[in-house]
Amino acid sequence: MVEVSKRDWKLFREKLPGWQESYMERLCKEYVELLTCDKKGSERFWALEERIKKDRKAPGVILSASKSDMLIDLVRLVQDEVIGLGDLSDFSEDVQERVKFMVQRW
Repeated sequence: MVEVSKRDWKLFREKLPGWQESYMERLCKEYVELLTCDKKGSERFWALEERIKKDRKAPGVILSASKSDMLIDLVRLVQDEVIGLGDLSDFSEDVQERVKFMVQRW
């Protein structure tokens, strides 16, 4: 297991709520598009229900953050397009390199 610095862990906890808020804002805009498309009301309703069911499990919506899982959580956030690798610029070089490596490998 890789030890994450206190500084990086603190930064992660500070940034996570903002990243999640931005992601959920983007989801809401996508839901509006889904609800205003030219389909029957029942189709739109069930499509939205299915989409929310899927989205509610995404790390951009809910994440039980722990220091030991921080690197994996960052990888999941990048893979789910909640954040980009550029959003990690304030983190240590070690964290940035590890996340980039893991994203490329997976």
